[in-house]
Order: sequence, then C-alpha cells, then structure tokens
Amino acid sequence: MHTSSTMAVPESGQVPEHLAIIMDGNGRWATQRFLPRTAGHVKGVQAVRRIVEACGRRGVRYLTLFAFSSENWRRPQEEVSMLMRLFVQTLEKEVDKLAAQGVRLRIIGDLSAFEPRLRELICAAEQRTEHNDKLHLTIAANYGGRWDILQATRRMLSAHPELAAKPQAIQEAQLASYLSMAYAPEPDLFIRTGGEQRISNFLVWQLAYTELYFTDAYWPDFDSEDVDAAFEWYARRERRFGRTSEQLADKA
Repeated sequence: MHTSSTMAVPESGQVPEHLAIIMDGNGRWATQRFLPRTAGHVKGVQAVRRIVEACGRRGVRYLTLFAFSSENWRRPQEEVSMLMRLFVQTLEKEVDKLAAQGVRLRIIGDLSAFEPRLRELICAAEQRTEHNDKLHLTIAANYGGRWDILQATRRMLSAHPELAAKPQAIQEAQLASYLSMAYAPEPDLFIRTGGEQRISNFLVWQLAYTELYFTDAYWPDFDSEDVDAAFEWYARRERRFGRTSEQLADKA
C-alpha cells in the first residue's frame, strides 16, 4: 500500500504519476448538436481511447476515470439503461486492445447493483489484464467517495472487531488499506471536463493533496492537446504538502 500524503511527502515530477478524471459534458455536447444525450456517451468512449493512449505515451502510471457515480442512478431510466449497455459493449470490444497495450484494468465501486452479465465481463476483463504493468487503468462505476470510506470502515472492523472497543487505536494507514484504491498512489492531478468545478463525491479520501484542474472542454472533445495543457499547468504548480516555499527552495 502507498503512504498517504498526509503522512509522508510523495515525490513529484513534471508528469503526474496518477491522473484522475471526471469525464463530464457528454450529454451537453450532444444537446448542443441537437443529438440525443446518449450520442454524447458513445462519443465519450472514443475520448477514453484517446486519453488512455496519450497517458501511456507520456509515462502516466495510473489513470482513474469516473464513469458512473452512485448518484447517476437518479438520471432518466432510458439514459441509465443505455449507459449499462454501452459499458457491456465497451468491455466486449476494448479489453483485448488494452491487454495488447500493456494496460491493467480494474473496476471499482459497488458492483452488486449491476446485472450478472456485466459483472461477469468485469471479472473477465480484470483477469485478462491482471499481469500488465505499463498503465494501471481504473474505471469507477457505481462509485462514491463516501461509500468508499464507509465500506472500508466496515471491512476493517470485520477483519479487526477488537477495534470497535478501542477506536483510539485506529490509524489512518490501517483504514486506508481497505479503500478501493489502496493499490495506487494518491492522484497527483485531477481533471474535470465540462466546466463544473467540484469533485462530486469522487475519491474523497484520496484527493486531499491533489492538484485540481478544471476545463470548459466537454469530454467528447478532450484530446491529447488538452492533456498536454493540463500537464503544463501541473508542472508549474508548487506542491508544498504543508511545507513553505522556502523549504522547497532549500531542497532544490
């Protein structure tokens, strides 16, 4: 498990080791073109392909994409049903390509809400790519940051019931080891497309010291040039992690 940024200072480079993205604006992209919202989601899958390839070329090690939040069930039933079908179709078509590119795929979230066919495809995709190590791609589906912390707490107490009587003995690292993304370092850079400026219950625990980048570009239009612009912005950030600018200058 990787050490939390609140416990130790992580290394920072010009390119983020871990990039997290909320892929927002698919529906609005379609509406502006007088297309059904579902057309935007289909187009968004093409953007995923572009960004996975761009991150692989630039040396990103971990890429985490927010595909479907636990709150997205509130959307119109027709749109939700279409998103589930698109998820199935994408797994059926893309896993072999990901495997050939050295990408390891993981899906995080409460998968119990999905139909058996989708859960089977998720399991097969994770097994098909589990030995890859060039890029670790995580798709958050039916995921919420608060859910993640709650399920981690439950799992920790199930494994260590004695902690219920001694809550003062619980350490941050102990709880963090039960989070969905305990296998990855915390994101260095967070990108949200579509013009909104909030994290929307995404990786609530992990984004504590992440640099937050917001762009008006809708996700279907997001491309490698947009990635480069975000990385250039990131490279200019002074990542202090509680230290002063003078301390950083002395270290340099």
